[in-house]
This record gives sequence, structure tokens and C-alpha cells, in this order.
Amino acid sequence: MNDRFWYVAVGGQQQGPWSTAEVQDGIRGGRFGRDAYVFSEGMANWVPITSQPELAAAFGPMSAGTAPPPPPPGRSAAHEIDYELFGEEMQYVEITLDPGEACVAEAGAFLYMEPGIEMATIFGDGSGQEGPGLMGKLLTAGKRVLTGESLFMTVFSNAAGTRQKVAFASPYPGRIVALDLKQHGGRILCEKDAFLCAAKGIAVGIAFQRKLGAGLFGGEGFLLQKLEGDGLAFVHSGGTVFDKLLAPGEVLRVDTGCLVAFESTVAYDIQMVKGIKTAIFGGEGLFYASLTGPGRIWLQSLPFSRLAKRVLAAIPRGKGNRKGEGSILGDLGELVMGD
Repeated sequence: MNDRFWYVAVGGQQQGPWSTAEVQDGIRGGRFGRDAYVFSEGMANWVPITSQPELAAAFGPMSAGTAPPPPPPGRSAAHEIDYELFGEEMQYVEITLDPGEACVAEAGAFLYMEPGIEMATIFGDGSGQEGPGLMGKLLTAGKRVLTGESLFMTVFSNAAGTRQKVAFASPYPGRIVALDLKQHGGRILCEKDAFLCAAKGIAVGIAFQRKLGAGLFGGEGFLLQKLEGDGLAFVHSGGTVFDKLLAPGEVLRVDTGCLVAFESTVAYDIQMVKGIKTAIFGGEGLFYASLTGPGRIWLQSLPFSRLAKRVLAAIPRGKGNRKGEGSILGDLGELVMGD
């Protein structure tokens, strides 16, 4: 019997580790369906449970008339869009839409579009997950306000008979990251304001932090943005953006503001810096984020909040003109010079 151990993700919730026999028993008992994902040591990413022969066999043969399970109610497949990134420090993404295809974007992200593109403002994200009636749509869109976003989003549709292009720009220096949600278990959690645009059909919602520490001290309150679907989504962040793949049980501690996004299989918590002197005089804050694998995370080297603090600190605080912006005397020089 294979002694390999597996982590299983069902509905974005990680379970395990379990042996192959235990996972097979869970399949036969109806605990795990064909829509589950699995991860094991040595694998690069999560994969569908049916892609592993020793696990797929536990489902038994599918009858000739049996169709694959339908998508969840209200969930529409995302449009398959093409894209290209341009720029270095100030990037923008150019999306190419086939006739009939569409994408959604945050208000203020639009850069340019070709004549065949039509714009429409909608409640929510247009993913088809809104509740019934006007009140359902208002409730779905209203959740976005909790993460600091607008009630509305803009849909850009290709109404022409040929391929057309539309582009969106990041709001501050940094990088744009393209995420194919189909390769990340269908769900990504990210910091609020990180979402830029996505293929139509991607659901943009909120995720509540279950742990009190993460909610109170995580830098984003109890809420994170939640991107769900099977297509492309684009997030932006500050400075240099890089990703890390955490193995099962591997822990990485990061500054709370440097976390951009992470797969839903990654456990997220906030821990307090040890030591009174370090906490008070270390200059790095009282808390840091603790991320536990398995799963992939994305980090940014320059959070916008850190950039904003530096800019604010450089604003003249006294009357009159400042003398010598690069003076090594600093505040002492301002006192002597009368600023």
C-alpha cells in the first residue's frame, strides 16, 4: 500500500495530512468529491484529486451517460482572455478580447480601449453570484464597501466582430501580477485594494478572518479580498513582487503590510513580536504575519502605506521655505535655520 500522505482541499478548506488509504476511504464514504484538490510532498502545486490514479480509482468507473459535475449554482465560467504586461516601475496590462468576451475592472483603473469596446457600470462584479432581485445585488455589492471598494464595477465588452484591446494601469509604482485561479484551487485571498481587473466571471468578494489576532492586528481589519473562479485575475502591489511556495507545515513570518496574496490553503495568523525592547524600539511594529503552508504566497517589497509614511514625513512642517533638503543636520538644521 502506498504510504504517501496527502492534504485535501474541499471548498477552499485544507484538511489532512492523511494516508492514501484514508483519502480513499473518504472518497468512498462521500466525504471527498471529484471537485476536491490534493497536495503531497514533492508536488509543485495543488492538483485535482481525480488526476492522481491511486485516488481517482476510489471513485469507481463513470457510466457512459454520466457527465462531469456542474459548476456550483450561480457560478459562470470565466471568459478566456489574452493579456500582455508593459512597463517596469509603473506597469499596465493590455487585455485582448475576442468578440463577445468581457472583463471587469475597479473604478479608476481604466487606461485606454479600442473603438469596438463598450463600457457598462454594474453592481458587484458580474460573476453571476449575486442574490435574486435588486436587494440581492445590492447586498453582494455592498460587501465590497467593507474592503474600501466601490459599490460599482465597470464591464468592458467586445461588441465588434474582431479582436479588440483594453488596458488598465496600476495606481502607484510597483508590479501587476497575473493569477490564473484555475491553477490555484479556484480561490485566492489578497489584501484589500489589491484587485485591479479580471476576466468576466471571476467573483470579487470578501473573506472574514476567523482568528481574532489576525482580524485586529493584521493591518486589514477582519476582511480580505477574495477572488474566486476559473480564469485570470490581476492584482497590483508596491515595489518588487515575488512569490514563495511553502511546503506542508513550513512557516514564514513577514511584515503584515508586505503580504499581497496567498492561496486559501495557507494558514494565516498574526503573532506579537517577542521582547519588550524589540517591540517598542525595533521600528518594525508590534506584530507580524505568520503563514503556514502548504501553498503559494505573494509578497511586496514596498507596501503603499510605507511609501505614504515616507512621503508624509518629508512634507515641510514649518512655515517658509525649507533650506537644504539633503542636509545632514536634519531636524536640528531646521531648528537652527528657523524653519
